[in-house]
Amino acid sequence: KSPSADASEEGLYAAICTALLRGQLRPGTPLRERYLAEEFQVTRGLVRKVLLRLGQEGKLELHANRGAYVPQPTREQVQEAYQARKALETGMLALLARQISPAQIARMQAHLRAEREASQSARREDSVKLAGDFHLLVADMLGNDLLREMLQRLIARTQMYVALFEPAQSSDCASDEHEEVVAALVRGDVAPAARAMLEHLAEVERRVLSRMGRAEPAPLADILRTALQGDS
Repeated sequence: KSPSADASEEGLYAAICTALLRGQLRPGTPLRERYLAEEFQVTRGLVRKVLLRLGQEGKLELHANRGAYVPQPTREQVQEAYQARKALETGMLALLARQISPAQIARMQAHLRAEREASQSARREDSVKLAGDFHLLVADMLGNDLLREMLQRLIARTQMYVALFEPAQSSDCASDEHEEVVAALVRGDVAPAARAMLEHLAEVERRVLSRMGRAEPAPLADILRTALQGDS
């Protein structure tokens, strides 16, 4: 594969990811291979590879003989995903609270500073990603690869729910909610740390559910072209 093909693949991948995490591609939007290949002057094979990659990451829904679509979850699917996260993450946090080290606390606090900076700079896609990465820190600190893999799949799914439905201004609350979790860990309070995490996830779920069904379709090619130019 040529260097130009590599660049085109990464460019299209980055453009779609950026548009998704900014919440610019609406639920149920189809991403057609032929259309994208023509619009961005790349091969259908390259487009197919990018769409498959995004599907494997949970950022797109892939349907046999129908193609790739921006996720369009039901309320029940959103509730199930957050219920799974609540069960998994409160348990993980209770384990971590009993063994967390000062170095791990410092790492969490550094991450919170990055979250606040992204929020204050209005970098929405960075804010969404950093919010998800905060939760993966807990699994990383436990050193449990299986827990991390399970949580990463759930986070990829709920990150899309946040990007698709949650008001951009509301995502600013995430770092404040994360700070409550870290403050409880600093005090060594196991129950309050788990409770803060539970309340945080419940609040994000509430915000997502409150916005479902309100979004309007957007012009796909214009959005992706703008995202592609922004990353170049």
